Amino acid sequence: MSKGMYVPKESQPKQGGGAGKARDGEKGGKRKIVAQNKKARHDYAIIDTYEAGIVLTGTEVKSLREGRTSLTDGFVHIDRGEAWLHNAHIPEYHQGSWTNHSARRKRKLLLHREEIDKLESKAQETGHTIVPLALYFRDGRAKAEIALARGKKEYDKRQTLREKQDRRESDRAIAAAKRRQRDA
Repeated sequence: MSKGMYVPKESQPKQGGGAGKARDGEKGGKRKIVAQNKKARHDYAIIDTYEAGIVLTGTEVKSLREGRTSLTDGFVHIDRGEAWLHNAHIPEYHQGSWTNHSARRKRKLLLHREEIDKLESKAQETGHTIVPLALYFRDGRAKAEIALARGKKEYDKRQTLREKQDRRESDRAIAAAKRRQRDA
């Protein structure tokens, strides 16, 4: 094209990324977190994490978008080659009618066959379990982050808290030293 030549808007090249490109350097785009299970990270040592789709009804999706969900008692069980999320509390949609869902029903998780087989074999080992870590929306689809985890002993939990507190204190001391150095 030469300078000053009129080009109709329809034939101009489009700006920005395509629909298939990932945002924030992440596969699949941004995550809008709905619920997190912070207790799981405290009670369990996380070995491996997986992203799974969730089979939901319409009122469950609407209730999730309102963000009133709890994963604290949730766990994942593999039954006959299918992964199921149990005890995740998604409250009834307040504007729902007779089509409303049960708040604590079991929900099917969508994973690849190899992932299910690996999780099933590891979960059968002593001390291992599968716990949900987060529920979120990615590109408009509900996803669950689940983890293969090993239960922590009480002294492990205390040690983790002590390390976290020590790290916080050292960061605070470094920040104070930098402030003093900058002010001087």
